[in-house]
Amino acid sequence: MKVLLYTENEKMLSKSGLGKAIKHQMQALKENNIEYTTDPKDDYDIVHINYYGPKSYLLAKKAKKEGKKVIYHAHSTEEDFRNSFILSNQIAPVFKEWLIKCYTLGDRILTPTPYSKHLLEGYGIENPITDISNGIDVSFFEKDEKLGKEFRETYKYKKDDKVIIGVGLYIERKGILDFVELAKRLPQYKFIWFGYSPLAASPAKIREAVNTELDNLIFAGYVEPQILRGAYSGADLYLFPTLEETEGIPIIEACAARIPSLIRDIPVFSEWLIDGKNVYKAKNLDEFEEKIKNILEGKLPNLTREGYKVALDRDIKKIGKKLIGIYKEVLEEEEHVN
Repeated sequence: MKVLLYTENEKMLSKSGLGKAIKHQMQALKENNIEYTTDPKDDYDIVHINYYGPKSYLLAKKAKKEGKKVIYHAHSTEEDFRNSFILSNQIAPVFKEWLIKCYTLGDRILTPTPYSKHLLEGYGIENPITDISNGIDVSFFEKDEKLGKEFRETYKYKKDDKVIIGVGLYIERKGILDFVELAKRLPQYKFIWFGYSPLAASPAKIREAVNTELDNLIFAGYVEPQILRGAYSGADLYLFPTLEETEGIPIIEACAARIPSLIRDIPVFSEWLIDGKNVYKAKNLDEFEEKIKNILEGKLPNLTREGYKVALDRDIKKIGKKLIGIYKEVLEEEEHVN
C-alpha cells in the first residue's frame, strides 16, 4: 500500500490547525511503516486529500477515473466558514455546495468529530463518513516547567500574575471579540492571544479588537509550537471562547499540557468535553467572567487530571493506527459509485 497525501496550498496552510493535521498524518504513516508520497506524479494506491481547492477536486476526479481509491478529509464545513473573513457569510451557501461537490468524490470521507459528521450527513451526503480526531502529539505538549518559566519571562509576567491564554486566527468565529471584552472586564488578570491571520481580510470589528490597547492584553501573533508549549505550561488558564469548530485542536493541546481550561458550551464539544468533569464551560460573557474568577481564585476544583485523559485518547499514536485501519478498509472495499 502506498498513500498519496495531497494538500493544495500546503505552505499557506502550514500554520493552521489543518497544517498540524497533515503533519500528523505523515507521522502516523512513518510510525506504521506505510509508504507515502506528496507528489501526485508518483504511483500510489490511495489518495488522501486534505483540502477543497480546485486542484484537489481535479486530482480526485483523475484518481477515480484511474481506479484509485480516494479519501476526502472534511476539515471544513459551511458552519465553520461563516464569521471568518469579509463576505464569508454571503459566500457560505455557495461554499457549502462546492464542499459537497468535492467531498462526494471520496470513497470514504473523514471528519474530526461526530458533530461534524452529523453536519455533513445533514448536507445530504450519502458516501460513507468516519469521524476520526486529527490527534496531537501528547508527548510534545506535556507540561514543561522550564518552558513555562521562559514564557513568563519573555512576556514579562510576574510570578503572581494570573495569565489567561487564547489560541486562534484573527477571526470572529474563534471568539476573539469576547476574549478582548473579558480582558476589559477583568483588568486584574493578564490576557495573551497566540495566532495570526491577515487583518486586511478581516471585518473592521476584528481589526479594532486586535488593535485594542489594554495594559493586560497582548496579541503575540504566530509563534512556533515550542513557544506555544511554553505558554500552555506557564499560563494559569486556557480560554477557548470559539463559536464553531469541527474539532478544536488547541483544547486537546491544553488538556495534554494539564492547564485548566474554560471553553464555550457549543455542540462540537458536547460528547467528549464535559462541564465540571474534564473542562469548564460557559455560554455567554457573564458566565465566562464568573467562571474565570472562580477557576483562578481556586473556588472550582482542578480538572486537569481528567482533561489529560481526553488528550491521551487523541494521541497521534492511537489516531495513526485508526487511520491505517481505514486505509486498509477502503482499499478492500468495492468501488464506490457516486
